[in-house]
Amino acid sequence: MHSRVQVQHVTPSVDCGRYAVKAVAGDEVVVGADVFREGHDKTAAVVRFRGPGDTDWLEAPLRLDGNDRWVGAFPVDRVGAWRYQVVAWTDHWASWLDAVTKKVRAGKTDLDVDLEGGAQLLERRTVPAPARGRLAEAAAHLRSDEPPAARVAAAADPDLAALLARHPERLDPTFGQELPLWVDREAARFSAWYEFFPRSEGAVVEGPGAPRSGTFAHAAKRLPAVAEMGFDVVYLPPIHPIGRSHRKGPNNALVAGPGDPGVPWAIGGPEGGHTAVHPDLGTIDDFDDFVEEAARNGLEVAMDYAIQCSPDHPWVTEHPEWFRHRADGSIAYAENPPKEYQDIYPIDFDTDDEDGLWAALKDVLDFWIGHGIRIFRVDNPHTKAIPFWEWVIDAVHADHPDVLFLAEAFTRPKMMQTLAKVGFSQSYTYFAWRNARWELEQYLTELTQTDMVDYYRPSFWPNTPDILTEFLQTGGVPAFKLRFLLAALLSPAYGVYSGYELYEHLPRHPGSEEYLDSEKYQYRPRDWSRPDSLAPYIARINRFRQAQPALRQLRTLRFHQVDDPAVMAFSKVTPQRTDPVLVVANLDVHAPRATTVRLDLWQLGLDGVGPYEAYDVLTDTLYIWHGPDNYVRLDPSAEPAHVLALRAL
Repeated sequence: MHSRVQVQHVTPSVDCGRYAVKAVAGDEVVVGADVFREGHDKTAAVVRFRGPGDTDWLEAPLRLDGNDRWVGAFPVDRVGAWRYQVVAWTDHWASWLDAVTKKVRAGKTDLDVDLEGGAQLLERRTVPAPARGRLAEAAAHLRSDEPPAARVAAAADPDLAALLARHPERLDPTFGQELPLWVDREAARFSAWYEFFPRSEGAVVEGPGAPRSGTFAHAAKRLPAVAEMGFDVVYLPPIHPIGRSHRKGPNNALVAGPGDPGVPWAIGGPEGGHTAVHPDLGTIDDFDDFVEEAARNGLEVAMDYAIQCSPDHPWVTEHPEWFRHRADGSIAYAENPPKEYQDIYPIDFDTDDEDGLWAALKDVLDFWIGHGIRIFRVDNPHTKAIPFWEWVIDAVHADHPDVLFLAEAFTRPKMMQTLAKVGFSQSYTYFAWRNARWELEQYLTELTQTDMVDYYRPSFWPNTPDILTEFLQTGGVPAFKLRFLLAALLSPAYGVYSGYELYEHLPRHPGSEEYLDSEKYQYRPRDWSRPDSLAPYIARINRFRQAQPALRQLRTLRFHQVDDPAVMAFSKVTPQRTDPVLVVANLDVHAPRATTVRLDLWQLGLDGVGPYEAYDVLTDTLYIWHGPDNYVRLDPSAEPAHVLALRAL
């Protein structure tokens, strides 16, 4: 028998089920589907689901939400691979009840045959023994001498409907496509990253024996301060041996001096390659101690996974077939015209030894996982083969489903989206270059209100070792405050590169986004005790992030109307529209702005509540606001924004 029930447009679904939807353990996954059949018969539907290790399906009901759209949700409580599927069928009892009810309303009284049909539907229903008596009683009532309207009214009893719903009759089920779902731990969506170069901590740049690298032991002394600022992930650029050939000097000079440390991304030397640590930093035991010290401070260590080699990497001589060769037989170095990276050889993913290369690259991940690493920031994944990423992430997750991957890919949108689809847990974004209100709102709406929200988890970085935007170069302290709070409060995941709290803003030259005296090329010890440090400000916002459940969300971000185009207002709530947080930010860091903010109180869960509190975490000020329209004035020389926790009085 062919089922006549249609199941269409199931959401969420990424590319018709080609890739997995993403969620976090503890979420409820909201599922929707168009369910209908021809004629006037009613339908019913459930979503069934199973998680890692489950052999049986569990089910959650779907409810009609108008226009043949059915909606429901199921919980996910474990990290790993899940499956879900919509199942729909003809609901013969509901169809009978709807038809006979219409006849009663039309004034028909000759309904004995119709009511007998309903009694037979109840008698054929398969239910456990305790429920059989209830159905027999209901069937007998349909055959009683009471007026037809009374018998139909009894058939519509909610308790009877609930019993039948618990034991549905699925004579013609339609099974929708099984869809994949990947569930991560919460750090995949909600995390605060701090990037620093361990070699700069404790480094000596002047005096006897200078320059001299810092060590893991020196870097470990920085960890309590990072934790005090409220970060939970400390990210290290490559910590491996650095090649000597074509080593770059200060400010990317083509010739390095005898004491210049080189670029950490030029990986590999006589001391080893991707599974070795730079001897200046210490030993692998010292690295393990660093990871343990981070954990004692509530921090998780993220490592850089950069698939490239210096000319001195062991793979260059052991596996020359893994590199691209020029017409003269030499190995091609990396180029991104007009930039040239003579100290780096890219890997050739068109090698004839694909299996050997892929296995070796996975071995690198397995090695560091064995040393306690569960987060990898992947350097330039958009220049590597997409099939490799899909394979290696799946292979790692098969044994270590808690491992997370951050895609550092500032490239074309479709490539960034595809990397997220094939398994990257987080992704860099264009946030650093979105400054005007209209472009921030447009970009965030795309990230939160389109199907990207089902697979793309943005990580907002106001700066990186490669990115010093003009906004930060010219905006002074207000710019650093503003861009930090926007990154931390717009996105559940964000990060900063060290030196941000000291307002480092000098470019290599006008028009450049590279730092002057960039840490990529030299040691850069810093005076962390400066009294004007932004560290207390960062700590306050991070504490607020941790305390506010709404800020762990991405989907609930909404923008509110503001009269002044240089002022932006946005809010977040929990999925239940509770714990509202509102941010009103002056995007003009050079002048005060005064305007009216027009709030959508329904979106904030405050419609019809009367006056409400607005507590500003930045200034420790409590305001009493009334209704949707409220006046604000923001002077960036004091604070560029209100960061408000809202509460009904």
